[in-house]
This record gives sequence, C-alpha cells and structure tokens, in this order.
Amino acid sequence: MKVLLLGGTGVIGTYLLQLLKEQDIEVFVTSRRCIKSHENLHYIQGNAKDLVFLHECLQIHKWDAIVDFMNYNTQSFKERVDMLLNRTKQYVFLSSARVYANSERLITEASPRLLEVSTDVNFLKTDGYALTKARQEDILKKTGKRNWTIIRPYITCDNNKLDLGVWHKEVWLYRALHNKTIILPIDICHVTTTLTHGLDVAKGIVALIGNSQAYGDAFHITTNSSITWQEVLDIYIEILKNSLGKKPKILLVEIARFSILFSENQKYTIVYDRVWDRRFDNSKIAQFVDIGQFYESKYFIKNALEEFLQKIQFKNINYELMAKLDKMANETMSLKKIPGTTDKITYLLAMYCPPILKFRRKLSSKF
Repeated sequence: MKVLLLGGTGVIGTYLLQLLKEQDIEVFVTSRRCIKSHENLHYIQGNAKDLVFLHECLQIHKWDAIVDFMNYNTQSFKERVDMLLNRTKQYVFLSSARVYANSERLITEASPRLLEVSTDVNFLKTDGYALTKARQEDILKKTGKRNWTIIRPYITCDNNKLDLGVWHKEVWLYRALHNKTIILPIDICHVTTTLTHGLDVAKGIVALIGNSQAYGDAFHITTNSSITWQEVLDIYIEILKNSLGKKPKILLVEIARFSILFSENQKYTIVYDRVWDRRFDNSKIAQFVDIGQFYESKYFIKNALEEFLQKIQFKNINYELMAKLDKMANETMSLKKIPGTTDKITYLLAMYCPPILKFRRKLSSKF
C-alpha cells in the first residue's frame, strides 16, 4: 500500500506516519523543509498548496490513500478536489470538530454544524476556520463520488503542543517561564473541553485507511474523558510550581476585555468554540478502534508538560501579541530576551506606538 500525506509533519501527522511505517506501508510526506528519506518513508520537498507541485505529487503513483492536512480557503479547495479524488482510492480530509454548533448533549457526527444553524450574518460572511471546513465537507459530498472520508479531530496535544484555552504553549507557557502573567478569560475556566493525544487521533485514522466502511462518511476522533480548563490550568500550575519553585502569575479578565487582543475573525474561535462545553460521543469511531485505550487527558497533559520542561524548545514567538499581553498585565519585557532587531522593533511599536505598527504593516502589504 502507498499512502501520501499532504503536510503530514504536525502533531497528528507525525504519529500517523510512524504507525503506517510500522505496518510496512510505504509512506510519502510533503514538507517545505528538506528531510532525509529512509526505508519506506519518503519526503517530498515543496508546498502542497501549490497546484503545480501538487499535480506532480499526485502523478508519482495512483495512491491507495491520500491524507490531507492542508488548510485551504474554500475556492482553493474547489480547484483541487476533483484532482485529489481522481488520483486515489481513498481521500482522507482533515476537517475539525469546531464545525459543530453549541450542544448541551454529547456531540455526535450528526449534530448540527455552525454553518447550518448560525444566525450571525457577519460571521457567516467570513471564511473562518469552522465555516471553511464545513463548506469544504459539503464540496466533497456534492462531487458525486464516495471515495472520501472526513476526520474531525478536536484539540490535540502532546509534549510539543500544549494548549490552554485559546493559547498555544508559545504564548501561555513562554510567559510563565519568563516570569510573566498568563492572561485568560474568566468565562472559559469552568467550560468542559476535550483534549486528545495526537497518537490516539492517528490510531483512529489508521483504522479507517483502506476501510471501505469509512467511505463517504465523517468521524470525529477524540478521547472519552473530558476536563475543565480550570482543571487543565491547575495541573499546569502544579507542575510549574515544582519546576520554577513558585506559582506562575495568573490574571483572569472578562471576555470583552480579553477579546481586544484579537482580530474580528480570531474572536470567533472564542465565542463560537472555546466558551462552549465540548464533549463527544465516540461510538462511531469505536467500531474500528479501541478508544478505551486512549490516553486520559489529565494524565497525558501532565506527562507532556514534564517532558517539554526537560528540553524546552519553543517555535516562533509572536512579540506583537506579547506586547499586548504585557500592556494588559502592566509588565514589560527586556529587549535582551527578544532575538533579532525586527522582533525588538515590533515589540516596541506594539507596546508604545500601535498606530505606527499598523501603518507599517499596511505599507509593507502593498509591496
């Protein structure tokens, strides 16, 4: 079997390619970085969003399965959906459980999606993440083909991806380790969420690859255990207290004040997802994988943070956002801790001259 992963170097894709390798499946992975191939794992360097590059990848083989991790806008997806479906026996589309509307019950794959039930006209005019994924699901369903499978993961974590509310570790954990205040909306603390280990999502996908019963259908893959964001925060605080010798500083603010940190589109992630309870009925995927063996959230996030602290390695830090958070917390950051002149200037402008930063960004976008 030959499987192509488009953009499969993230938290789910990394585990997926390992599981496929263990089954002696020949795996091809697209990546913008140059990564050395070995044994039955082949890396193809290039941007999978580029139509020419994608066409070349699709011609390498008539694929047994294509697993697509790319985030397209709706128009881009329309331009390539037929090409993708025609070059594989099974196209696995990574959607998101964020497509679901608010629900007081356990969410099933048949639960209403925001796209169908939202009455927010301004929201529906956007191509925001939850709407984009739902629209692309609909495009798949309207092709007249059935050699596709939709996967709807929710929040996935491991020692490289540790979320807290709306923040990735490059925000909340970076601040904690630099003796800065972690800022959260008070409305989110008692919300119940579902955090699933990336390995468990990958196990579910493997169970569906090559499975004709999964054709023309959608599955969310999450753990059965749920946890409040306050419980997540308490776990993180306890570990950091042991590591740093003191508790990290926490500031809880009203959501209206918190929302000024974000653009209009970014705010939808909060009001149409993170402030809602998210608990899932996993009986559908449980037909194909033993979800009873999935990690319990409260245990794996503890282990994941402890592992990360043994080898601290952050990805890109958004210093404009850091400046906004510092202003809200009445703090400042030493320029010695900010690498590079560009990041230093960005921080200073965001901290003291936001209009100039806005003008600078607008000017650069014209060239």
